[in-house]
Amino acid sequence: MRARALLLTGGGLVALAVSLAVAVTIGPADISTADVWASVAGHLGGGGSTLPPLRDGIVWNLRMPRTLLAAVCGAGLALCGAVMQSLLRNPLADPFVLGVSSGASTGAVAVVVLGVGGGTVSLSAGAFAGALLSFALVMLLGHSLGGGMDRVVLSGVAAMQLFSALTSFIVLTSADAETTRGVLFWLLGSLTGADWGQVLLCAAALGAVLAVCLAHATTLDAFAFGEEAAAGLGVHVVRARLVLLSATALLTAVLVACTGAIGFVGLVLPHAVRALTGSGHARLLPVTALAGAVFLVWVDTLARTVVDPQEVPVGVVTSLIGVPAFVAVLYRGRRKT
Repeated sequence: MRARALLLTGGGLVALAVSLAVAVTIGPADISTADVWASVAGHLGGGGSTLPPLRDGIVWNLRMPRTLLAAVCGAGLALCGAVMQSLLRNPLADPFVLGVSSGASTGAVAVVVLGVGGGTVSLSAGAFAGALLSFALVMLLGHSLGGGMDRVVLSGVAAMQLFSALTSFIVLTSADAETTRGVLFWLLGSLTGADWGQVLLCAAALGAVLAVCLAHATTLDAFAFGEEAAAGLGVHVVRARLVLLSATALLTAVLVACTGAIGFVGLVLPHAVRALTGSGHARLLPVTALAGAVFLVWVDTLARTVVDPQEVPVGVVTSLIGVPAFVAVLYRGRRKT
């Protein structure tokens, strides 16, 4: 299993590099892979790109940050899904089960539609604040109900419904048609307008949370046997649960604030990768992150080109792909049982 995990990790890195290089070339403008490498080498080398300014701008300022943000977002969502499914012992858990996505949506809509912050708060900042508020509410409610994992999940479902209702109420009562269309596009997930600042922010959050999760890999392995068994193995259950849930909620909040709500990545991919790597989290987590990165790079490429010149929200495409894939995973698990 270890040799297979190393092979999958190496293959995933190669697949990600190739996917990034090829995805950037796809679009209305005729860009080659050589143009991509020339632009990247010029900017990273400090000598300036040898491409014409227009081509260089398309590669470096438009397509490259968007493609990289898709990779980081896919990796983060898949990582959070794998951690939460193990931590909550629920195969249906994903990054949005704690209501983080719904809270982020409400925060973003409050800024855009109601003008909360008086123009000094950006949409991303509002989404981040809403996500943290939702997570705090879930943790408080779950703790008051006894603190068990089932209580946390039920609290997350309640928070998700509450903030979804608030978002719908604000949009229906206060937004005009143009604003409603823009908000709806963001709520369905969109990587339009990605910039290098968002890429760096999301990458930093992903790196920090991945390090935390890998450091707790043996703890996550212990949780597979239940909380009591984990405690018997020397795991500080309450502290580990709080650290891991907070880390995944924080990463989800950052990603949703930058890209909107993109579903099914964290729900489907961990199941598919687990079938290849086994349940050991030291192997599972990095491979899952790479699979999520490659997956969302190609989903975003499909979303921005399939009905060109229009663009389909990324969340719509992930759902169309994710539902059949998840059904296939369920049937595969049933046959094994």
